[in-house]
Amino acid sequence: MILDTNALSALLEGSSPLQAVMAGLGPLRLSPVVLGEHRYGLLRSFKRKERETTLRQMEATFETLPITGLTSRIYARIRSELRSKGRPIPANDLWIAAQAIEHGLPIVSRDAHFLDVKGLTLVSW
Repeated sequence: MILDTNALSALLEGSSPLQAVMAGLGPLRLSPVVLGEHRYGLLRSFKRKERETTLRQMEATFETLPITGLTSRIYARIRSELRSKGRPIPANDLWIAAQAIEHGLPIVSRDAHFLDVKGLTLVSW
């Protein structure tokens, strides 16, 4: 599974409902896009040092998926399909979705716009 930024934040906050949903989804993999978004948020956080330490521990434990040439082709396809439907989603979410599709992984998020992405499995809590 790949966590979207809102899921990563909820996990770091200790969300029990999220942990219950994640229990049956297999190993966690990280996206550099999500890590970047989360670190951006940490720059304004009062809990910055504590959360940065936890994030570093997660990075040491779980695989961070690369963005590859195939990721970029999937990104372009998704973006084109959604644009033609008049249902664009944020650019960073396109990259996260492309990585999830590339690796055949579900994405854990509260963002319903992922439902518009063909071939993507969305898990929410």
